[in-house]
Amino acid sequence: MTRPSVALLDYGLGNVHSAAKALEAAGADVSLTADRSTVMEADGLVVPGVGSIAACMAGIQAIRGGELIGRRLAGGRPVLGICVGMQVLFSAGEEGGVHTEALDEWPGTVRRLEADVLPHMGWAQVEAPEESVLFDGIRDERFYFVHSYAATEWGIDPHPRIRQPRVTWATHGERFIAAVENGPLTATQFHPEKSAEAGIRLLQNWVRSL
Repeated sequence: MTRPSVALLDYGLGNVHSAAKALEAAGADVSLTADRSTVMEADGLVVPGVGSIAACMAGIQAIRGGELIGRRLAGGRPVLGICVGMQVLFSAGEEGGVHTEALDEWPGTVRRLEADVLPHMGWAQVEAPEESVLFDGIRDERFYFVHSYAATEWGIDPHPRIRQPRVTWATHGERFIAAVENGPLTATQFHPEKSAEAGIRLLQNWVRSL
């Protein structure tokens, strides 16, 4: 069988090499690229991210990445955001007193967690919904987090005619959104590429869905 093609968005930031290796282990052919044609034609697009939301947004804007993500989603083409690559999918971020407008695919503001110890660094269990495809077979596993900021509220109201997004939660000081499955748009606050076998299995679930 042909392996699905995955474009790993190259905008100058992100844990790209370990993400590429993990995606390859999960069954994908991976290209680290900012080439518009490659990004649009790939079966899946992964948006990595480390550091601040402001720096990630600057890098994404420099390659017109927001336009690429939007065009893919408009055509029902899968996109996966990881860590800050998830945070940029919300409306905005508040970090270090700086307000950053983000991609606004989902309503909500990413903010500093209210916790005694930050950053939240290490392994933690998540609360995945039973109907989750991303966590199929791995709901009881632990995943690796490194972050101080997160979205803590889900702002899309249920609609009887629209399939509801699957939202996964975790807790560090307070509850926060650990993952979202929303049609073609999927994201994780944790790093699957750093989450050992559980992370590979999660990426396999996503790659198979392509």
